Amino acid sequence: MPRHRRINQIPILDRPREKLQRKGQAALSDFELLQVMIGSGNSGADVAQIARQVQKLLHKGTDTLSLESLSALHGVSLVTAGKILASLELAKRHLVRDIEPLRTMQDILGRLADIRTKQQEYFACLSLDGGQRLIAYRTITIGTLDTVLAHPREVFSDAIVDRAATVIVAHNHPSGEARPSQKDTILTQQLAAAGQLVGIPLRDHIILTKTDHYSFRQHHLL
Repeated sequence: MPRHRRINQIPILDRPREKLQRKGQAALSDFELLQVMIGSGNSGADVAQIARQVQKLLHKGTDTLSLESLSALHGVSLVTAGKILASLELAKRHLVRDIEPLRTMQDILGRLADIRTKQQEYFACLSLDGGQRLIAYRTITIGTLDTVLAHPREVFSDAIVDRAATVIVAHNHPSGEARPSQKDTILTQQLAAAGQLVGIPLRDHIILTKTDHYSFRQHHLL
C-alpha cells in the first residue's frame, strides 16, 4: 500500500485545503477531510501523519474515539482531539444518515439536485452499497461551460476504497439540452467496461439540466 506523502511534498493545488476551495468538500477523500479538520501538524508530526493515525482509529468505529484515545496518538494535542470530537458530534446531531435506498429515479435526482443549475459542467459520482444506500457523493471533476472531462480511474479509485457495490455517475449540461453528446456516450461505454473489470457495475449515467434529465439506463444504453 503506498505511503501518504507529507503535505509539503504535494503540489499546492492538490493540497486538501486548496482542493476544497477549487472543487468543494465532496471531492475530498476521508483522509483529505481529516487533514483539513486537523489544520496543521506540529514539531512532533506532520498533519498527514496525524490524519493517518486518526483514520486508522476511525476504521475501528466511532465508539473507539474519545479525548483519551485521540490524545494518545503521536502528535495529537488535546486541542486537536477536541476539534475532531466536536466536529463528529456536530455531524451526529445535525446530519441525517443516509439509510433510505436510492431505488427510483426520483430518489437519485433528489441527490443530484445541487448540480442542475451550475454554470459549469460538474461530473459527480454516487457510491452505493449492496442495498442501494448512499455511501459517498463526490464531485469528480469540474469542466468549462460546455466541456467536462472525467476518466474511469478517477471514478473507480474512490469507489474501490468505499467498497461500493455499484456506482451512478452524473453530469449537468448548462446549455439546457439533456441529450448526450458523442463524447458522453463514449465515456459511458468506457465507464461501463471499467466497472465490469473492477467488479463495481455502472448502474446509470444521468445528464441533468435545470428542468430535464437523460438516463442512459432508461434509454437501454446500459
